[in-house]
Amino acid sequence: MDEGIEKLVDEIRLKQYPDADVVFAAGSIVRGEGTAFSDLDLVVVYPQVPQAYRESFRRGGYPVEAFVHDPATLEYFFLEVDRPSGIPSLPQMVVEGFEVPGPSSTSRMLKEMARSVIAAGPPALDVDTERRMRYSVSDLLDDLRAPRTHDELIGAGTRLYELLADYHLRRTGHWSGRGKSVARALQSADPALSVRYGDAFDRLFEHHDSGPVVRLAEDLLRDAGGPLFEGYRSDAPAAWRRDAVK
Repeated sequence: MDEGIEKLVDEIRLKQYPDADVVFAAGSIVRGEGTAFSDLDLVVVYPQVPQAYRESFRRGGYPVEAFVHDPATLEYFFLEVDRPSGIPSLPQMVVEGFEVPGPSSTSRMLKEMARSVIAAGPPALDVDTERRMRYSVSDLLDDLRAPRTHDELIGAGTRLYELLADYHLRRTGHWSGRGKSVARALQSADPALSVRYGDAFDRLFEHHDSGPVVRLAEDLLRDAGGPLFEGYRSDAPAAWRRDAVK
């Protein structure tokens, strides 16, 4: 990690979180991939906190996102929030995080916990969730086959970029991503697919050519049983009703 960033993180720790056991500094800035608008991500771990929280502020010219935890709340978020979502945000920050003021028995224990969560992978999709996701992808795919306007093409393509990757990665047992992390998740799971995925959506967004994306989606859906429309049903909870006003 850049010495200037390490010094800044230590200053934040001493001034804002002086009683914390460890601060993990992570994200694109720490990886050397940051831009002028990138966040500095911090996972701040105390021996105990009343409740976990996150806060945003600026220090040293950087926007900072701090996720404040103790070991028990961090484990809860690992297992009950991030793992079911299929996106290992906090575990990944801890695994890749640079420890400030330095490695300790606590930081090593937390890194091992995070590594075990990531190694276990996300939970398998249940049948209802898989069908719902496949239906949503299929619906957007139809919107791209014959868009009525350029705006519809971009709107459908933008939604499909994330949903198609999320569905394919989760269905095949891989960790997924959101927004800008989609490309990293695809690269980690399947480098060749990542290249094809990026090229297809480049054609869509730069040249308004939906053909490569349509073919890509059809290929990814084929192994799952193909597009889903006919026969799909989604039941609302029985309690979702308002009694008629008398």
